[in-house]
Amino acid sequence: MKPTNNINRINNLALGTAIGMAIGTVAGIAIGAAADNLPIWLAVGIGCGMPIGASIGLLLDNSKKKNN
Repeated sequence: MKPTNNINRINNLALGTAIGMAIGTVAGIAIGAAADNLPIWLAVGIGCGMPIGASIGLLLDNSKKKNN
């Protein structure tokens, strides 16, 4: 049985969360500037972007496991 490598899973999860946070920040700033309510939309963008990014990280982790 091959041992699991938790470090790669954590790295993929952290990478996905960081990407999601960056995308959420950009989207929150864009919508907030257009709606003239930056603080609320920035919080909403980051709050929605982080879980989406975490799911992207898990998808990357699962796709690497299937290829091995």
